[in-house]
Amino acid sequence: MKPIKHYTGLIAIVLALILSIFAFLTTSPIYKEQFYVYQTYQNSQNNTVYKFKDKEVLVGDVINYSSSPLRQQSLDKNGKPEHLSQQWVIKNDGQLALLKPDFHLGFWSLLPAITAILLCLITREPLIALLCGVISGALLLGKFNIIDQIIIPNLATDSAAGILVLYLWLLGGLMGIWSKTGAAQVFAEYMTAHFVKGPRSAKFVSWLLGVIFFQGGTVSTVVVGTTVKPLADKANVSHEEMAYIVDSTASPIASVIAFNAWPAYVQALIFVPGVSFLATESDRINFFFKSIPFSFYGIFAVIGTLLVSLNIMTFAGKRLKNAQKRVIKTGQLDAQNARPMSAKELAHPSIPQGYKPHVVEFIFPLFTLIIIAISTFILTGSPAVHWAFTCALLLSCFIALAKGMALHNVIDGINQGLKGVVLASVILMLAITIGAISKQVGGGLYLIELLGEGLPFWCLPVILQLLTMIISFSTGTSWGTYAIAFPLAMPLAWTIATGSNLDNPEVFMMICFATVLNGSVFGDQCSPISDTTILSAMTTGCDLMDHVKSQIVPASFAASIAAILWTSSAVFLA
Repeated sequence: MKPIKHYTGLIAIVLALILSIFAFLTTSPIYKEQFYVYQTYQNSQNNTVYKFKDKEVLVGDVINYSSSPLRQQSLDKNGKPEHLSQQWVIKNDGQLALLKPDFHLGFWSLLPAITAILLCLITREPLIALLCGVISGALLLGKFNIIDQIIIPNLATDSAAGILVLYLWLLGGLMGIWSKTGAAQVFAEYMTAHFVKGPRSAKFVSWLLGVIFFQGGTVSTVVVGTTVKPLADKANVSHEEMAYIVDSTASPIASVIAFNAWPAYVQALIFVPGVSFLATESDRINFFFKSIPFSFYGIFAVIGTLLVSLNIMTFAGKRLKNAQKRVIKTGQLDAQNARPMSAKELAHPSIPQGYKPHVVEFIFPLFTLIIIAISTFILTGSPAVHWAFTCALLLSCFIALAKGMALHNVIDGINQGLKGVVLASVILMLAITIGAISKQVGGGLYLIELLGEGLPFWCLPVILQLLTMIISFSTGTSWGTYAIAFPLAMPLAWTIATGSNLDNPEVFMMICFATVLNGSVFGDQCSPISDTTILSAMTTGCDLMDHVKSQIVPASFAASIAAILWTSSAVFLA
């Protein structure tokens, strides 16, 4: 008879599903008004419009806030919205805003994320864990036709399709071609001969690439992880160390070197009526950059990865230290029972007989990829990542064919690459779905509502940090957390700043802004259901849960230092 621990995962799954059905049958949604402020203007037809995703959207009929059935007073009275999903209103201070009702289910709103995270830890099977989290959320919403009502709608979006094309077809195909031609292996040998003399220099090169490519998020993760894996494997660097370096120099560096898409996105979420230094879009972008010195977590996270790359493991935690010792003693890049997220086909090249790989086959497509991504970002404000990877893949195929590789071998390489990332791509799709589910059931809204306005001002930065850490860890997204937290946190920070008669309320607002920005990055970086966490493990060939467990200690150390500095800054500077 098997011991009870073998059934722990099954028991947890059954319990989560029972609790989800119980919550659906016994819990009523709690509706809350949500304001969305856009930069409106008059177009050439003299219509009031605003821009959303580079398209002009017409502002509908506008009524006074006091007459709206979607205002909080009406929602409290009626219990639910009156057949309206949104309404344009003039607020009491004269501000034009889009009013939408949103809801949460109290503590039950956290159940899908808790289910997924706990099952990841218990079973070490992220596919099953995420699927159960999705089912839990579907049951909470009463959507029992999970395929048609949850899976397909969340995957049939431009965002999901773009991710699938990029990470399954383009990334998988590129990695497969590099494996088939031996380009990745030759690149590793070239770097080892000229720049990388051992594990430390391999890790430092990886860290340096992460800092240089400061676009952040999935773009940085994929580009850097794909580039450094062959040279790190060649230098015998553990996959846990590499996944940590790639992950912790992606979003953290983007919050510090913010010449990317982040300020443009975030500024739209931080308008506070009556606050002069947040009045216009340029004011808010300027506020973002002025707040960068307070991005303590991002700064210390990047410093932490630099220390690991230099083999200074004092603050790295037991798991990373053990991973480094394991490689030195045994040469094993993964732990004994690890399940790496890249297929064996990508780890061992199958070069056709008579074909001689050259380092240019790796460097030329890689430089093409980076140049296209960076130049399109400079010219348009958004990197054309799909075009960058498409050009790199086509160029790799063309070089292989021009050098005499048979077409069927090129196709076989692409096929092997696709096979190598299928599982990770499915996990990524489920991560997107559970993030959407968590938002629908109001997990982030419930956590923010736990805040009260009667707080000592010096407590607020750390409380905002902890809440955004929990929200982003639970939902697996930093940008999604921004959309939830900033519209609630910034007005709250201003209310507390003015109520406490602070000498420097703008500095206090910068500190609170930085805590939300950085707390969300921490949670996203450490969450097992985050796309960047999954991609860091996938591109470096690491077991997902080994990556999560090994990086959470140094990340938490950086977050703790940041919390102390934010509190001190609030007390002495505000």
